[in-house]
Amino acid sequence: MPAFVKFEVPKELAEKTYDAVEKARDTGKLKKGVNEATKAIERGVAKLVVMAQDVEPEEVMMHLPVICEEKKIPYSYVPSKSELGKAAGLDVPTTSIAIVQEGDSKKLIDDVAKQIAALKK
Repeated sequence: MPAFVKFEVPKELAEKTYDAVEKARDTGKLKKGVNEATKAIERGVAKLVVMAQDVEPEEVMMHLPVICEEKKIPYSYVPSKSELGKAAGLDVPTTSIAIVQEGDSKKLIDDVAKQIAALKK
């Protein structure tokens, strides 16, 4: 498990997270990549941050969980940056995304956030 990963995410929750990203992509707004996600977190506009676990070098991701916790923003992990890129509507893999406008994915995001909170306890 990479050093920036703070908890294990079950497969079903990872699938639900991809769904939330896809729905937000179609009806809301996403910030893609570690720099954009960082800005969205620092500005306090991110509703959910999703990070891929297969990132090299993993140091580029180390700050994300820390600033998410400081700002009380829910975050989750998914196994694949390729799948995350696809879910975000990109032709390339992406390390992380921040959902800044939920659109129709609000209920899904709330559900994912609740399950993550339970995992972290």
